[in-house]
Amino acid sequence: MTLDRAAGLAESARALAEGEVTSRALVEAALARIEATQGSLNAFRIVRTRAALAEADAADRELATGVRRPLLGVPVAVKDDMDVAGEPTAFGCRGTFPPVPEDGEAVRRLRAAGAVIIGKTNTCEFGQWPFTEGPAFGETRNPWRPEHTPGGSSGGSAAAVAAGLVPAALGSDGAGSVRIPASWTHLIGVKPQRGRVSTWPRGESFQGITVNGTLARTVADAALLLDAASGNHALDPHRPPAVDAVAAAGRDPGRLRIALSLRPPFTAVPARLLPEVRTRVVELAGKLAALGHDVEEADPPYGQIGLTFVPRATAGIAERVREAPEPALLDRRTHGAARMGRLLGGAPLRAARRAEAALHRRIGGFFQSYDVVLAPTTAAPPPLIGAFHDLGGLATDRAMIAACPYAWPWNVLGWPGVNVPAGFVDGGLPVGAQLLGPANSEPLLLSLAAQLEAELRWYEQWPPEHELMDAPAA
Repeated sequence: MTLDRAAGLAESARALAEGEVTSRALVEAALARIEATQGSLNAFRIVRTRAALAEADAADRELATGVRRPLLGVPVAVKDDMDVAGEPTAFGCRGTFPPVPEDGEAVRRLRAAGAVIIGKTNTCEFGQWPFTEGPAFGETRNPWRPEHTPGGSSGGSAAAVAAGLVPAALGSDGAGSVRIPASWTHLIGVKPQRGRVSTWPRGESFQGITVNGTLARTVADAALLLDAASGNHALDPHRPPAVDAVAAAGRDPGRLRIALSLRPPFTAVPARLLPEVRTRVVELAGKLAALGHDVEEADPPYGQIGLTFVPRATAGIAERVREAPEPALLDRRTHGAARMGRLLGGAPLRAARRAEAALHRRIGGFFQSYDVVLAPTTAAPPPLIGAFHDLGGLATDRAMIAACPYAWPWNVLGWPGVNVPAGFVDGGLPVGAQLLGPANSEPLLLSLAAQLEAELRWYEQWPPEHELMDAPAA
């Protein structure tokens, strides 16, 4: 038996466990697909060819002796902000970064589950923007429409999964950086509860707004990768109660009260939901109503939540810039954000962190009336490659907020959100919608996403065949 690129994470793990395919065959096929598309899609910063084949051979030896682990022998990718032993962690930057001595906690847990880490995917500089481009690695492209971005900052992971190079991948989400590229590449993107997937060796990444999450073509695959990566380092400051994501993805969610929230949270920059995106999200709300849920328009009481986001985000950039081996090579916009972070890194940052408790109480109260919020993931479809290239810092911020005003509040709150595909606009550009919940609500969100998926079967749709997809099957 052979497996083609449509085989997902769970199917690959099953076929390996039942002896229908070897890990080496799966890894060789994934490497061939990556090689065939790297010059066009450019999803990967590092491809671990020799190391991944060695890991595959070791997995095959374990499988042959009857060892079974959840992902034993399955190739997966991780974003290049995560430490993989023996590889540099450049996080989208130019410069010479030394190899790190040990895996980050999330990667360590994937290995413990048996996964083969096939490579590290491209991301924009320090994950700041909703595109995946930069002088360090070039342009990562969208498999659905290669002249467009796959989004960011987990754009390399999203492109790799959407194109079938790997069945699933880890990304990170500090202002929508898993959910935005998932929406723009027709994927499931899970931003879990803060602390669910460790960001160690940083106990809090970007002052706690950034978490690690999963990208996959199906809810079951996203849940399987989430369970495999979940857990904490002994020194992690956030340790949420464990959940069983795989079991949740197989449960009926029951009848839910769903708030359809179309109004963007307040920002200093105007943002408008484009009509074609609004139509797709409203159609999804109609599907939820047809499934028996109570759906009505209502917006969470966000208030001035944006005032608490900026100090945390920019202080996080300032920390990264201080650690960069060659800061002179960084983007001028990065230096501008770092200057802002240094200004806001004292009392404003402390005030922003203190405000989180009050936000939890106020917005948490909204969930006494509703179980889930359905909102657009972005206000617009994916921009063209290069659309942000020549912009200054303020112009980039304005363009970014205009396109992506919906995702970041849940990073301030630290609560879970799941992007689901909402369809296509403008002749084939994917857009998505977010299912958002209160603290530790991943099981509810995943069960609802799986119910939608069973109805809409979005995983059956693939990017159109063209030269980017010209890669062999396993």
